[in-house]
Amino acid sequence: MTMSARKRAISDVGERLVSIKDRFNAKDVIWDFADQIDVTINGDDPWDLQVLDERFYQRVVAESSLGMGESYMDGWWECEAIDELISRIMSIRIRDMLGRLSPALFGVWVESKVRNRQNRPRSYKVADMHYNLSNDMYRQMLGDTMAYTCGYWKNARTLDDAQRAKFDLVCRKLDLKPGERVLELGCGWGGFANFAAANYGCRVVSMNISSEQIRYAREHFANELIEFHWCDYRDVETYNPHGEQFDKIVSIGMCEHVGVKNYRTWLSTVHDQLVEHGLFLLHTIGTDKYSTKGDPWYDRYIFPNGMLPSPKSLGRAIDGLLVVEDWHNFGPDYDRTLLAWFERFDAYWQAGARDSTDFGATAPTRERFYRMWKYYLLSCAGTFRCRFTSLWQLVLSKRGVIGGYQSIR
Repeated sequence: MTMSARKRAISDVGERLVSIKDRFNAKDVIWDFADQIDVTINGDDPWDLQVLDERFYQRVVAESSLGMGESYMDGWWECEAIDELISRIMSIRIRDMLGRLSPALFGVWVESKVRNRQNRPRSYKVADMHYNLSNDMYRQMLGDTMAYTCGYWKNARTLDDAQRAKFDLVCRKLDLKPGERVLELGCGWGGFANFAAANYGCRVVSMNISSEQIRYAREHFANELIEFHWCDYRDVETYNPHGEQFDKIVSIGMCEHVGVKNYRTWLSTVHDQLVEHGLFLLHTIGTDKYSTKGDPWYDRYIFPNGMLPSPKSLGRAIDGLLVVEDWHNFGPDYDRTLLAWFERFDAYWQAGARDSTDFGATAPTRERFYRMWKYYLLSCAGTFRCRFTSLWQLVLSKRGVIGGYQSIR
């Protein structure tokens, strides 16, 4: 089948699926779902959904999660506690039930099957659209550490304390020692590299595809112990021309952008760059349901070409290549982290950021940008609250830890 014929077939399927949905009363479908999760449309509880435009019902039934997110951005509905609403929705997997009939979701699935959505040219799209936004906005939202991944709240009371505790947890799990060479794949704004060098005396080589993040890291954290490189993880050999292997490797919050078609390549890079008995720490959001498709709303507005790994997809890539020493799940900590981010983002916005125009092209108006980010942060919190998504830290070794690895929490 030619590409044009395949596209026509996909379009025909999408049209048939929409026609199936049109046989139902969209409002009745949504009200029935709401009743199953103890949500009252236009009710009085904080998690109740307030419908402001009747077109909302048909849009959500026809477009699933894409319609849900876009209709919020357009002001068609409100909810005092979006995080709890989404938690209730995802607790019975309504996205799955509606998503099977969503042309948008079907299109993402088909594309993921026929194309590598995270190849080299496409890998920079998420940086251009998301990570290269205003560094001032991120600084206000993320706090002093500039850490844009889950904090570790076990003994922490503030966001900054939780992020520093996460950095320290990673260092202890890797058993970092002064003078060791550490490769960091996906360094964000440089917070972990700075922490590891300052507190553990390591030499860190950090790589990232976001030009703005690298610029910030070089301006704030670069020193004789740290190198920051603007490049794809597949270019690591360019910045390690002599092939000197690393004692430890770490990747915090990058796996979500690698893609299942590239997991083996990515982990093979880790294997090749790691010393014989070295350790690799993988910190990632994950989901227990194997899938090759992403969420269409997040794909369009937040993390283009993003994909959450599953135990199955990671296991296939790890098999015969690395040894799993430890697998730690502290997903509920991300719920708390996301709420802290939203509180800070909201305060920043209300204090005057709404007058700025430096917020990218995906939301053409400032109000729409605010609603997009509010929905993003709070809906993410809801998915962690109901355990639809998790936060994993895997410790992997190249040849196995002699005598066994001692889990650290």
